[in-house]
Formats: sequence, structure tokens, C-alpha cells
Amino acid sequence: MQLFGKPLYMHQIKINAKAPFDGEPWQWHQDYGVWARVDGMPEPRAMNISVFLDEVMAFNGPLMVIPRSHKAGVLPAGHDTTTTSYPIWSLDNDTIARLAGEGGIVAPTGKPGSVLMFHGNLVHASPPNMTPFPRKIVYLTLCAVSNHITKFTRPEWIAHRDFEPIVAMADNSLRELARDRKAAA
Repeated sequence: MQLFGKPLYMHQIKINAKAPFDGEPWQWHQDYGVWARVDGMPEPRAMNISVFLDEVMAFNGPLMVIPRSHKAGVLPAGHDTTTTSYPIWSLDNDTIARLAGEGGIVAPTGKPGSVLMFHGNLVHASPPNMTPFPRKIVYLTLCAVSNHITKFTRPEWIAHRDFEPIVAMADNSLRELARDRKAAA
């Protein structure tokens, strides 16, 4: 809410798991491009909060991002229905080469519990996992309530239709809950 300056709702929650030796790639794309085309999200006022459940290393299928690519706006994309098990609006090679030439490519790594936050227009992808090390990331997609989706073409478990704002709890809420449970036991 501090970044957007507006109340937020949870648009999506997903787990992207790359099994050892078997995790498939995700093509270069922008999440907002999908949200706009498929869900009718009016503006790119949405972001991802990624929480690493496993250690994410440079070689076990990490998320790769092109820094500052979100500033390019929504880019033309083609609907790829064959490369991965999930259809995606992917960007062409020339666009990726141009953006990577301007901003480079980075693969954020970290221990379980690490958090990465990024704009819905940031161009990103992930390679396959060809290692014996699993790679799971939970993605929480937050969107401004005033920017909620307008098309309901995907099931509700993929694109939420509950636009009630998330209510922030006090910083010490979990500590107090644990203390109350311990006292009641």
C-alpha cells in the first residue's frame, strides 16, 4: 500500500515449482501484458511479491529479469500455447535482445525466505531446472482495488474476483497471537 498509495487486493497467488531435473522453462514475458489482455486489468498498477521457498541458485531455474524493462510500457507479444504447460503471452527474440542490450539480464538468488518485489511490466523468464536441486517460488500479485480486473475469462482460482482491500495488521500481531495461544494452553 505504501508503494501504490491506494488500497490493494490480491489478484493472484501462485506457486512456480521447478522440480529437480524436470522444471520446464517460462518464456520471456510481462505479467501485466497477460493481465491486460486476458483479465482486462485497466492499467499496470499491479506488482509481484516473490517469496523463495527453496534456495534459488544461478543454476536451478532462477527467475531472470531485465532491469528497467518495466519502463518500456506494455510490449507487443504473441500467444505461446506450446512451449510450456501454461499458455503465455511471450515476447519475440528481437525485443529481448534489444532490452537485454540496454539493461542486461540478472538472476536474483537467495536462501529460502528471501523476497523479491517487481512491477507487472518487468520483462522476466526462467530457464529449465536441469539440476538435482528443487526451486519453488510463491508469487503474490497485488493490484490497486481501483484497478481491478474487468474480464472474467479465467477461473476465479487463477484471477481472483474478490476486490476487497487487504487490511494491514499491526507489526506485532503474530507475536501477540503466539503469546495468547501459549497463555491459553
